[in-house]
Amino acid sequence: MSVLFPKVNKPREWDYRPIYFDEEKEARKDKRLARLRRGAFREEHEKNMSTLRKKQQSRLWLWIILLAMLIFGFYIFL
Repeated sequence: MSVLFPKVNKPREWDYRPIYFDEEKEARKDKRLARLRRGAFREEHEKNMSTLRKKQQSRLWLWIILLAMLIFGFYIFL
């Protein structure tokens, strides 16, 4: 310990940052809270599953049409 210069802690500085209203941030917060309401996860899952089924069905129709065209092409050219 120093006799001539004793260690003295500095006082805390006051750091004030004003909080301003941000409409976009509030809208994001409200949207996130609305998603967390009861049953929202089930609704999201059902919506995702319905879009997945539609996508699979359209892909199936594409393969059926391509297969039909291929069979028709073999029938015509051979």
